[in-house]
Amino acid sequence: MDLGLRGTRVLVTAASKGLGAATARQFSLEGASVVISSRDLEKLQNTAANIVAESSNPVFTHVADVTDPEAIKRLVRNTVEMLGGLDVLVTNAGGPPAGGFDDFDMIAWEQAIRLNFLSNVSLIQAALPHLRKSQRAAILTITSVAAKQPIANLTLSNAIRPAVIGLTKTLSQELGPQGIRVNSILPGTTVTERITELMGARAQKNGTTIEEETAKAAQATPLQRLGTPEEFANTAVFLCSPAAGFITGVALAVDGGTIQATM
Repeated sequence: MDLGLRGTRVLVTAASKGLGAATARQFSLEGASVVISSRDLEKLQNTAANIVAESSNPVFTHVADVTDPEAIKRLVRNTVEMLGGLDVLVTNAGGPPAGGFDDFDMIAWEQAIRLNFLSNVSLIQAALPHLRKSQRAAILTITSVAAKQPIANLTLSNAIRPAVIGLTKTLSQELGPQGIRVNSILPGTTVTERITELMGARAQKNGTTIEEETAKAAQATPLQRLGTPEEFANTAVFLCSPAAGFITGVALAVDGGTIQATM
């Protein structure tokens, strides 16, 4: 299927590795022009070079901290200058630390809110004037299955992720009449560096090993395996494409069936 993304102008944050990098790669393979951003210039440049070598389409880099509203404004402004406009915004950020309620003070809560909720607000605010000029505008927020089903030892994520879904759903209603689609994608346990970190935290808490915790996580899904970044990216890119032109306001889990709720 041709997703109709050739020539689309895309910004993906937290894209030097993991799900962000996989998503940027798939956009590029579909013929889009992409800007990737994170706080690590060296990793960004390596990721961009790897993608370009595979797709032969332009991938630009821009260092930015998504918890800094001024840095976000510069990121979006420079993205528009590099690409000549903006059609798709993919908001992504690293997850907050693992731990229970008693493990975190108010500073940790405020940092997690800035990272995993307010970063979405700042990115969307900065991007909207440019997305309103696009004929195929789409926003995709990357969050977590924790938005719908709490995960043990991830108190910060469990509390904050649902707010992103509320923002996504609200914006889909407000921006739909302007032709801007807004969706969210909820990754489950996927083979990334972030999952290795979380499995390490679980292992330390439970007195087990990373391998044992990873195996338990795989067995907890109906498909009895972990997801791959490529599987996630395929879904993310589809949701942002004209092929999904009548889909908005969706919070789609890519989790191997982990979420047990019927709605």
